[in-house]
Amino acid sequence: MANIFKSSIGKKLIMSVSGICLILFLTFHMVMNLTYVFDPDEVVYKTICEILSMGWVNVVVPVLAAFFVIHILYAFILTLGNLKARGEQRYAVSNKAKTDSWSARNMFVLGLVVLCGIALHLINFWSKMQLQNWLGGVEANPYQLMEATFGKWWVLCIYIVWFAALWFHLTHGFWSAMQTLGWNNQIWFKRWKWIGCIYVTLLILGFVVVAIYAFCKVHGCCA
Repeated sequence: MANIFKSSIGKKLIMSVSGICLILFLTFHMVMNLTYVFDPDEVVYKTICEILSMGWVNVVVPVLAAFFVIHILYAFILTLGNLKARGEQRYAVSNKAKTDSWSARNMFVLGLVVLCGIALHLINFWSKMQLQNWLGGVEANPYQLMEATFGKWWVLCIYIVWFAALWFHLTHGFWSAMQTLGWNNQIWFKRWKWIGCIYVTLLILGFVVVAIYAFCKVHGCCA
């Protein structure tokens, strides 16, 4: 059983499971953020934020952080392992398979962009809300924080780039995880690609809508 942490298949399995868990978290996060758009009275959004400030979150957050750390750690391990296995061949030009997409070839770089975006997001939101709650400080109003952040055009542009990187990273990661988990026969391989593409597109569009809505609200482009 311990060999699962050492074998290539085992490492990919850990990457897949942690990645799926993170996609589920992003789905919850996106749905929560959408209440900002469809809840003008701020009742639902603030209620959710208050729930997330309760004690049980102190357990959930470290678990979620562990998934992030594990996913990132094994991404580095697998990438370094692949580079080491290729040796000098990594400098050679070779024909790419049709399934070797741009996302697949640049998964590590996309991951770095995503990681930088996560750091920015933690600084802009988590440090001013959940962290303040833990430290006994005053939490920022979630609505005001949303508008103060996305109201700046350059911050909005950075987030859009981050969302785009997330889309590429997750569309490849979704069907790749399904393949690692064994759902990779000829029929379901194509289906999972389509399902993943549609699911991730809707997921990222949700985040984009919230960001643009906040920007438009600040600048009087919407009611």
